[in-house]
Amino acid sequence: MNEPFFTLWGRLNSHNVKKVAWFAEELDLAWQRHDIGGEFGYTEDYLSKNPNRLVPMIEDGKVVLWESNAILRYMAAEYGGESWFPADPIDRALADRWMDWQITYADAQRLPFLSFARAPREEWDMAAIERNMAACARHLTVMERYLGETPWLSGNRFGIGDIPMGTYVHTWFNLPFQRPEFPAIAGWYARLRTRPGYARQVMIPLT
Repeated sequence: MNEPFFTLWGRLNSHNVKKVAWFAEELDLAWQRHDIGGEFGYTEDYLSKNPNRLVPMIEDGKVVLWESNAILRYMAAEYGGESWFPADPIDRALADRWMDWQITYADAQRLPFLSFARAPREEWDMAAIERNMAACARHLTVMERYLGETPWLSGNRFGIGDIPMGTYVHTWFNLPFQRPEFPAIAGWYARLRTRPGYARQVMIPLT
């Protein structure tokens, strides 16, 4: 593998940690991950660097950085070259917008995911879950239209814009709740599943 070496802090059952772990593999970086957060708790050293009590965080000998999409942008610019961080600001922005769009989508998917992954079935609020699944579907209708016209969220080839929603779409297709059909998204998801880093870092059991 190629240098540089960097450390990722965070548990892999976090969508935001999955993003960074997957991208580290796409970049063929020399890296390691340490479990922290959630059931693993936080150390004083970690909190001195990231007082938000959230994951992920990276350290690479140059910067200590938190906020997952900021980390992805940094990795693309620092280690990815133009294939991951285009020089043309329009090309970069057209992919980058999906990274911010994912933040809104994540709010809708949070309750169904947390209910299935972390709560006993008898505690599920099915009315609320169904409302949130419907909200997810409304968001995904936008993505379905776009992916009906281009193979990747980043454009004609896979890029950084595909990574944030790539982590969430795996969850969407594996939640045990009723959902509408999205053929273009399903095709995109199938293409993602052929990527080794995606299989290793994202396609893990939800529970």
